[in-house]
Amino acid sequence: MNLWSNFWDVIWWFLWIFAFVAYLFVLITIFSDLFRDHKLNGWWKALWVVFLIFVPFLTALIYLIARGRGMQERALADAKRQQQATQAYIQSVAGSGASPADEIAKASELLKAGTITQSEYDHLKARALA
Repeated sequence: MNLWSNFWDVIWWFLWIFAFVAYLFVLITIFSDLFRDHKLNGWWKALWVVFLIFVPFLTALIYLIARGRGMQERALADAKRQQQATQAYIQSVAGSGASPADEIAKASELLKAGTITQSEYDHLKARALA
């Protein structure tokens, strides 16, 4: 009997730890959303923070009910902005997207400046024309 009691105590502790970690994730999400929202006045943000500190569970529940849709919209806008930044970075690293003539002209300037050799110039020219 004592073995089963210990087993259920462990299960109970795992349940509480899971609930606590989930609650921490909710609080972190609320805080990040709170400071991501540029339309909300600083005093309102301070008020939300004070209530989240002193009455955390009730305030988190009210915040999710009252501002849940806005949280989703801000999260989607932030994800879209990050995706666009990633795409811009990938395009800047992958190449300028210039025409073959522009790439050949750049390679020619590098050849004249002595930055690249003739064989490198020929390789860049062949790649631009391909």
